[in-house]
Amino acid sequence: MAGANNALQKPVEVSPELEEVVGKGPMTRAQVTSKVWEYIKKHDLQVAEDKRMIEADEKLGAVIGKDRISMFKMTAAVSKHLT
Repeated sequence: MAGANNALQKPVEVSPELEEVVGKGPMTRAQVTSKVWEYIKKHDLQVAEDKRMIEADEKLGAVIGKDRISMFKMTAAVSKHLT
């Protein structure tokens, strides 16, 4: 595999805050994204009237830094917690 896929497949460490949401690292960025979405669905954090918006609980809020975020901006917020 070459190019952009390498970044998604390379294991990364997760911050303590993100670990509360996705579990212990290292894991790939693709796994992190998948686990964040599992968490959102499990805890029913999508806004009913606008599924593109995520209403953070305490744990997810510690990662994204706010109470509500667009799913399109969430990836960038989560990326700050990867090393």
